[in-house]
Amino acid sequence: MAKLTTRAEDYSKWYNELVVKADLAENSGVRGCMVIKPYGYAIWEKMRDEMDRKFKETGHVNAYFPLFVPKSLFEAEEKNAEGFAKECAVVTHYRLKNDPDNPGKLIVDPNAKLEEELIVRPTSEAIIWSTYKNWIQSYRDLPILINQWANVVRWEMRTRLFLRTAEFLWQEGHTAHATRQEAIEESEQMLDVYADFAENFMAIPVVRGIKTPSERFAGADETYCIEALMQDGKALQAGTSHFLGQNFAKAFDVKFTNKEGKIEYAWATSWGTSTRLMGALIMTHSDDHGLVLPPSLAPIQVVIVPIFKGEEQLEQISKVALDIQAKLKAKGISVKFDNDTQNKPGWKFAEYELKGVPVRMAIGPKDLENGTVEIARRDNLTKEVQPIDNVDTYIEELLKTIQQDVFNKAKTYRDTHVTKVDTYEEFKKVLEEKGGFISAHWDGTDEEEEQIKNETKATIRCIPLDNEMEEGVSLITGKPSKQRVLFAKAY
Repeated sequence: MAKLTTRAEDYSKWYNELVVKADLAENSGVRGCMVIKPYGYAIWEKMRDEMDRKFKETGHVNAYFPLFVPKSLFEAEEKNAEGFAKECAVVTHYRLKNDPDNPGKLIVDPNAKLEEELIVRPTSEAIIWSTYKNWIQSYRDLPILINQWANVVRWEMRTRLFLRTAEFLWQEGHTAHATRQEAIEESEQMLDVYADFAENFMAIPVVRGIKTPSERFAGADETYCIEALMQDGKALQAGTSHFLGQNFAKAFDVKFTNKEGKIEYAWATSWGTSTRLMGALIMTHSDDHGLVLPPSLAPIQVVIVPIFKGEEQLEQISKVALDIQAKLKAKGISVKFDNDTQNKPGWKFAEYELKGVPVRMAIGPKDLENGTVEIARRDNLTKEVQPIDNVDTYIEELLKTIQQDVFNKAKTYRDTHVTKVDTYEEFKKVLEEKGGFISAHWDGTDEEEEQIKNETKATIRCIPLDNEMEEGVSLITGKPSKQRVLFAKAY
């Protein structure tokens, strides 16, 4: 098995190789689209199931809306349409026919032109709010708390597996409320749900914040976000929650009668995360040996590898291994006993290391004699010997320890890569030499934000929600500022 390129050699190449070699995904026959392979999809399923559980705990229900959006509906909310226009895939015809000049080839039937062009959804606000118009008449119909698991298409020109693809999987919540305050509370609640999921399930520390007006979702009054920091010092937006005000209700004429008998427009939110989180998972935790998966996300949490010569030894080891496997499964732990005889133990060790299995257990004839097993941790690559008796209880606690340790390691990296600067020269020096989040004052204008972006490629990732007010002056114009914002280069 060829070794991975190291992160120090070429971080981008390391990432691309790891995604493919760990059997997570590969490029497809469709430009810019990926095939998510079973092992990668198993990780995504764990993410999806946990998020779905959290959504339902907060009163949301799942529904499904069409993949296609009529162009007239898409255009109804102007800012949203303008924001996504350059990424839209458009369906213009509904039929092919045989090419009379090239037997066996097909051409678009010019007589099958659609009366109205269809947009392949880049996001679903338009189709959903045109539907809500029929559902909402009274305050008694509110709130509507709907989530959709779906695919979307955004025609990216430069793609990378999981991080930026023309088609990707995601969830998108779309809610309607009777008051502005309810909608704001919903937006903030879902941001907290995302942050809790990222930190306690994915073991990824995040910063909760709001976007600047220029970075705001097209059609939103406010965009809340969680920002994570990757090991190469670049930020990654891990989830967003948007307060949409009454913009979409006005665009689609969604009105209701309130408790006082007055007619008003509904208030809206939308929020989403995507398979981009797979990229965040890889780049936050993994190392030069392969994936490092927090136990909560690992399709296989424990693998048992027998070390034997001949069928008799394998049979003896198998009795012990299957007993341990049964005890671990009874505790809700996913465990694989790899008794495959085609590959040697060394090959298996390297394979499960590459795939990020949190705990590897090796059992050989001497272990049986001593009543012990060897346990290897994937996160820190340490090994230890433990008694076979009660090893299931030991591993149950070890998985909890690994989950916390993986988070702590990522948090230590993040915390040591937040740098306060007060001058533009210092800003550029830190960005070049260290990277990470740079905490600096900003004058609040699009012009200064754009100048910094053009000159350094760093953007304002967010204005942290837990910011302390602090008097200062902005980096370029020297205008007064009352708080710092977080800049970084980003994916």
